[in-house]
Amino acid sequence: MVEGARPRPMAGREQPTRAEALRQPRLHVATHPLIAVQLTLLRATETAPSRFRELLGELTTLVGYEALAGLALAERPIVTPLEPMIGVKVAQPIAIVPIMRAGLAMVEPLLRLLPEARVWHLGLYRDEETLRPVPYYNRAMRSGQAAHCIVVDPMLATGGSAVSAVDLVKEVGAERITYIGIVAAPYGVAQLTEAHPDVEIYVAALDRELNEQGYICPGLGDAGDRVFHTGE
Repeated sequence: MVEGARPRPMAGREQPTRAEALRQPRLHVATHPLIAVQLTLLRATETAPSRFRELLGELTTLVGYEALAGLALAERPIVTPLEPMIGVKVAQPIAIVPIMRAGLAMVEPLLRLLPEARVWHLGLYRDEETLRPVPYYNRAMRSGQAAHCIVVDPMLATGGSAVSAVDLVKEVGAERITYIGIVAAPYGVAQLTEAHPDVEIYVAALDRELNEQGYICPGLGDAGDRVFHTGE
């Protein structure tokens, strides 16, 4: 490789089309018009980091509502100001598993929906030459602590980090796993569904493809850099 040239690990790799990815029965792409509006603002290059974080949080909440529509519930007796009644509560212990760095920005919005959830931080970074995930942090996962795990990362690009995260979550005995993202590429969807066909995938958008460097197009750039204002 020429010195200073960017790696091109996706060059020559066959990628599924968007139409092919949409045939996956466990892929759920949001259709709400407000999600489309917020996502347009999130993608725009002129969006400042502070606003980017706000939009990412809002989109996480909106997609999260859809992803949690099938949440298991149990009865909970309560007393209203007028009379006793039987309400409901979340039936299973839940863990939110953010893939660091960018996944950290999705934790607080989900904790507002699931205040009793555990948070298991998982550090994975992508080797830019091979696109393989490299683990660097995982200290919180414990067997039997969560029946339902929600893996979160804004970008489902090559799928490597998502597959590794689900591998680790399954090792601690999660009975149900949901992936929540913002933007996905058909390639990443294919990789995740092939490795873990039981995982439900919820995203705000399914984009066209990955470029030769493995970035989603049209995408929104490097989500971690934009969240933490560390890019160029």
